[in-house]
Amino acid sequence: MAQVTLRINGYAYMLGCQDGEEKHLQAMAEAVEGRIEGIKTAGGQSGEARMLAMAALMMADDLFEAELKLKAAEARLAAASADSSPPPATDPKLGRKLGKLAVRAEEIAARLEPN
Repeated sequence: MAQVTLRINGYAYMLGCQDGEEKHLQAMAEAVEGRIEGIKTAGGQSGEARMLAMAALMMADDLFEAELKLKAAEARLAAASADSSPPPATDPKLGRKLGKLAVRAEEIAARLEPN
């Protein structure tokens, strides 16, 4: 198991992760740091716990919205599959993006599930 030291809002956090996932964990910490910087810019300094909670809620909102979009796309696909008419033309780039988004959402959801 690898150990990674992450810096978020000026504080160091030592976390463990699977070998090879260090860069991914660092990227997630950078995303949290970016959210905190946005909160600071928008509303000034706040307590550490409050800023972390706000950053987490903002990221959870993004995940929630992505899941809603994915479910809507899946419902449209299921409806199109059930219909005897050919499926509507779609942008191949959009399909790839939705696929990547679905995989990413599932990875995040798996990490959030209690063990």
